[in-house]
Amino acid sequence: MHGPASSGWLLVALCAATGAYCLLRMRSSVEEQRSAAGGEALMGFGMAAMAVPAAVFTPPAWVWPGYAVVFGAAGLRALWAARSGRHHLHHLVGAAAMVYMAVVMAGSPAHAHAHGASGTPVLTGALLLYFTGYVLLTGVRLIPVVAVAGSGAGAPPVPLPGQGPGADGPAPGGWGDRPELARACRLSMAIGMLAMLLPL
Repeated sequence: MHGPASSGWLLVALCAATGAYCLLRMRSSVEEQRSAAGGEALMGFGMAAMAVPAAVFTPPAWVWPGYAVVFGAAGLRALWAARSGRHHLHHLVGAAAMVYMAVVMAGSPAHAHAHGASGTPVLTGALLLYFTGYVLLTGVRLIPVVAVAGSGAGAPPVPLPGQGPGADGPAPGGWGDRPELARACRLSMAIGMLAMLLPL
């Protein structure tokens, strides 16, 4: 889609791997987890397909309106789901960004797919600000929080309640149900979204 082929392939690999992990998360026993993972898998694979370098494959003109329809429907679903949890609003913004990129690509001449397209600067800037903030906030949340036991120097760090092995908190489910892995998945997609929005 944008830029040199090597960075395009790295973006394809990141988004496809994230989409594959989200497919595995759909096997969760938690309904909410399965639902969120399905939307994130769609987003990951959609981003991977959109990031394929134009030198390798230039999609036909009908692909971009198809993207807009698919991610428009995903956005409506996220808007409906946002009634039960505000984290679905992030899915809504991601789907809106995909619709925006698809519309920009549909309205650009064929050669713009290889060299970047021209979007609306205000909307592109707003999406860049949102995803930059999301990346920074999610990155901070992934840093483990520990409390120091005792006041002496060299005291070993002790995980806060509910965060360490053998903690009294709920026992973690399978590796697909771990919240930090889901956050890392969303962080990867947000970084990919930033990379795709920058050339617009």
